[in-house]
Amino acid sequence: MSEAGACYLAPDALRAQFSAAMSAMYRHEVPQYGTLIELVKQVNAQVLAADPELHRQLRDNGELDRLDEERHGAIRVGTAAELNWLTRLFALLGMQPVAYYDLAAAGVPVHSTAFRPVSEASLRASPFRLFTSLLRLDLIDNAALRARAEAILAQRQILSEAAQAAIVAAEQAGGVTEAQAPCFIAAVLETFRWQRQASVDHATYQAMRQAHPLIADVVCFRGPHINHLTPRTLDIDAVQQAMPAWGIDPKAVIEGPPRRRHPLLLRQTSFLALRETIGFPRGDGSAEQGTHTARFGEIEQRGVALTAKGRALYDACLARAQAEGQTVQALAAAFADFPDDWARLQAEALVHVGYRCAAAGAVPAQTASRPLHELLAEGWVVAQPMTYEDFLPVSAAGIFQSNLGEGGRGRYQAEASRAGFEAAMGRSLLDEQAWYAQVSAASLAAARAQLELQGAAE
Repeated sequence: MSEAGACYLAPDALRAQFSAAMSAMYRHEVPQYGTLIELVKQVNAQVLAADPELHRQLRDNGELDRLDEERHGAIRVGTAAELNWLTRLFALLGMQPVAYYDLAAAGVPVHSTAFRPVSEASLRASPFRLFTSLLRLDLIDNAALRARAEAILAQRQILSEAAQAAIVAAEQAGGVTEAQAPCFIAAVLETFRWQRQASVDHATYQAMRQAHPLIADVVCFRGPHINHLTPRTLDIDAVQQAMPAWGIDPKAVIEGPPRRRHPLLLRQTSFLALRETIGFPRGDGSAEQGTHTARFGEIEQRGVALTAKGRALYDACLARAQAEGQTVQALAAAFADFPDDWARLQAEALVHVGYRCAAAGAVPAQTASRPLHELLAEGWVVAQPMTYEDFLPVSAAGIFQSNLGEGGRGRYQAEASRAGFEAAMGRSLLDEQAWYAQVSAASLAAARAQLELQGAAE
């Protein structure tokens, strides 16, 4: 409650409204995104109808209801100040920065995090994420061009005065009321809207693009336009195969691990970015017409989250595939050593596991305190895969590069700078492995508590 007694919206509710508004805006701006949503819904319905076990698993995990609402987007900013403002905005939306991604190592001059909900209840309520990248100006080799980029970025303000005022007011009040929410969302949403006018002349744009297309995308526009929104599919191979028949031109290769009975981590594909007409200002007040390629539609399929041991094995398999050219065949061969059996995945501690009480009625006293392996063996508790809620730097770079056109792959020999990224945000990043471990432990504690309750009722 506020001092005046007004009720604040829960961050989950505010995030859900913001996500819906952003999706509607992007659907209007990029009609193919709407087509993609309909295709994914159709494929998901077919998969669920054909696989009752998957339907049950998603229902028991609380993921079935969130499936059609699930989205992630991606934005890119140019300065620490810009990232700091967005960190403050996303905190109001109940989104925390999870994990550090060094994309420079994969040929893209940014480092990134994913702002997302961090409780299971919040993920079920509104599983919206924004993969947010900060341009690394230090990776621009040309000193004059780097100075020019810094000067351009120093002059811009990505949030309007109204948006900044709305964020500050919400921070001071401790939230946004239901009555304030429409104006708050409208003000901050403008930050991510597509701009058909560049903020620099065509020659400057070309120089930035020659350094790297992503540099041009960040530096040469007034704000961090949303460059894609991503629905979640249950069969990415089926969507990839169906896209041409729906009038959508897919990228050639699905990013991430190969197709498996038990999907790992994250697989992603996209339709190719749109070449869009842009006006570049001239000194006389007129505009020179040109084009820019940035926005596309992405699809993702989420699998089980891997432990540190599982990620080490995953990275080793991926390295072998890359050494062999990372073809579909090389990828499948490299991952042949990664178990594709649920019992082995658990036994070898390769995956993060959630727990659920499976007892239907009263249980014997003291059951709740028994060792976990006994509870699992006797069916009092069920183990289920924890869905991976985060991202893969190599896959993200692959998507970016496929949609940046010629010159999209750079060569950067630079140290990661997590500390610099955190300083820009003004807060620490959450560790994804620690998060999955905490959620797993909490689910086991909840299962034991339920058994204790049912044991007391015997």
